[in-house]
Amino acid sequence: MTAATPTPATTATAAPAGTTATVATAATRVHVLPHEPLCPGGLAFDAQPGVLLVDALLQQGIAIEHACEKVGACATCHVHVREGGQALKAPDEDEEDELDAAWGVDAQSRLACQVRVRGPALVIELPRHTRNHARER
Repeated sequence: MTAATPTPATTATAAPAGTTATVATAATRVHVLPHEPLCPGGLAFDAQPGVLLVDALLQQGIAIEHACEKVGACATCHVHVREGGQALKAPDEDEEDELDAAWGVDAQSRLACQVRVRGPALVIELPRHTRNHARER
């Protein structure tokens, strides 16, 4: 897999009172590995740093589950961060506790509703199964 060059974005930063400074912040290139039926061909897109991973996936049309409405209380948005995880903030104890209930957890497992996108690139694998028994269509 070849990494694409992130595209620059502009964000406001702290500046002297009464002014606003802007700096270029590189977007994060997110690669989603192929997954039947959510993303059969895989997908690569740019996401703004700081956006929740679950929101970035939903904006791209990937119908990732989020039964708790993105508050980290259900583990249905479980994903595997196969590359780029070192740039992410480490999971807190609450996220780790919720992951205990997810299917197929490994050392790269995260809850997409708790991950804020950052770093130059992320490679995401969607798990084959979810713990949500009543999936909405």
